[in-house]
Amino acid sequence: MGDKLIKALGYDDEIRIYVVDATQMVKTVQAKHETWSAATAALGRAMVGTTLLGATVKGDEKLTVRIEGGGPVGYILVDSNGKGETKGYIKQPKVSLPLNDHGKIDVKGAVGTEGMLTVSKDLNLKAPFVGQVPLVSGELGEDFTYYMANSEQVPSAIGLSVLVNPDETVKAAGGFMIQVLPNASEETIGKVEEAISDMPLVSKLMDEGETPEAILGRLVMNDSARTLEEMEVSFTCNCSKERFKDAIVSLGETEIQEMIDEDHGADAVCHFCRTNYHFSEEELENLKQETNKP
Repeated sequence: MGDKLIKALGYDDEIRIYVVDATQMVKTVQAKHETWSAATAALGRAMVGTTLLGATVKGDEKLTVRIEGGGPVGYILVDSNGKGETKGYIKQPKVSLPLNDHGKIDVKGAVGTEGMLTVSKDLNLKAPFVGQVPLVSGELGEDFTYYMANSEQVPSAIGLSVLVNPDETVKAAGGFMIQVLPNASEETIGKVEEAISDMPLVSKLMDEGETPEAILGRLVMNDSARTLEEMEVSFTCNCSKERFKDAIVSLGETEIQEMIDEDHGADAVCHFCRTNYHFSEEELENLKQETNKP
């Protein structure tokens, strides 16, 4: 079964709730980048958080989240869109750290706390909307929450979790985002806070077989919730040889000639999905001709 995200309203339509099972998505990115536990948890949480933000935009509108906190994983880059298609990259995938004081994977230690979380939204307008906040915890759930409150002025609570097996593979991954709507009463906000404080880790619940619907039930404390939409989410990369051709042409004639002389060809590897595109000497000659076209 594929990954799924549900959007719902709860507490008499005073609260908007998103719940996502992103287990297959994070399994895929772990396998592609061969990440170690701390890097897996950091990249996985970033992908879950970005997928939740992506669910707030329409169809082909997209957003990019960049997290750079000065920690050993370097920077993390994640793209997502309104169709649930997400791809992610981590600069240093081979990072494994001792468990933190709570006996959990040390995501804060991997990401670092000296830096920024930046969100760039392409809403098909002339210029993208860019919001940036300093990292407040490095655990990422709190950082995405802080971004929503400060950059988008939406009081929110975001929970992100990834369960990693001893052999570095991913056991489960998921998360939720709760948004307080303007009509929410103090009583409702109190109930939501209580539900969140009682909530086990989403990835643990999913590993035990709980569905996004069951987790939604926990978040509304088994009160009524109204599901607005269900959508599939997945690791999806839109790279292509055509795109890399354009990139090579933009390098210019001299650099392309160097590739021909020195390597008799070129290999371009996509950052996100690790697909390798090979260009033969003949293909490079043709691309070199294109640099001279007006």
